Amino acid sequence: MFKSANVGTADRLLRLSLGALLIALPLITSLELWSNPIALYGIPAIGVIMILTGLVRFCPAYVLIGANTCERKS
Repeated sequence: MFKSANVGTADRLLRLSLGALLIALPLITSLELWSNPIALYGIPAIGVIMILTGLVRFCPAYVLIGANTCERKS
């Protein structure tokens, strides 16, 4: 599907954890922030993107900046 993975194990776990937190945040808090529709839908959308990039181990933004957090095989 993709040329090669560019998201390493530690990065992947961080993305999955933070993505789940961003999705759950509007449901578990009652901040004034959630009255703004951009925050109410935008923050969980970022969480979904983080989870997807963690699951497929490929981040298009990393390609643009030339980053790669995968472990290198010797």
